[in-house]
Amino acid sequence: MSGISKHDLRATLRAKRREHVAALPDSTRALLFLRPPRPIADLVPPGATVGLYRAHPHEAPAASYARFFYEAGHPIALPRFADRDSAMEFATFTDPFGESDLAAGPFNLMQPGANAASVAPQVLFVPLIGFTADGHRLGQGGGHYDRWLDAHPDTLAIGLAWDCQLADDLPLEPHDRPLAAVVTPTRLYGPFRGPF
Repeated sequence: MSGISKHDLRATLRAKRREHVAALPDSTRALLFLRPPRPIADLVPPGATVGLYRAHPHEAPAASYARFFYEAGHPIALPRFADRDSAMEFATFTDPFGESDLAAGPFNLMQPGANAASVAPQVLFVPLIGFTADGHRLGQGGGHYDRWLDAHPDTLAIGLAWDCQLADDLPLEPHDRPLAAVVTPTRLYGPFRGPF
């Protein structure tokens, strides 16, 4: 990807992702990302808080993972922002089946309400725009996950992505941290490192 800016690369990968998701029949899409592959589930220590995200329409969905880990006895957390200029934090999510404890957030996504306790997940499933087969990630461009992971270096970060988001290589910066694994509907990349 030498010579291409991150901005242009994001635009290209977003277009590929949008086309890919639009081509998936609803019946197929409903069957994807229902539960983590066994090697991924095995990375999550008993009782660990699992951080997930509320997916935009074209992102790999994470809602079924929230239900899976909740039923397995794990506390669940979602990102929360006080406003568009605030740092991302995580807060408890206690109703992954009905989502009754969520409120509208500043980025047009539902998030835990103001009364939900702040938590720091030990395992974090992250969205992405692109990834490499060795676990490097290209995010949305806001740097929210990069900053959060930099402040929580012991958190095990795992990407969820569509197969079309695989890139041969990505422009990397010194602060970019590789993921422990990436899950797509057809493949598991990694784990590149185990839990803690």
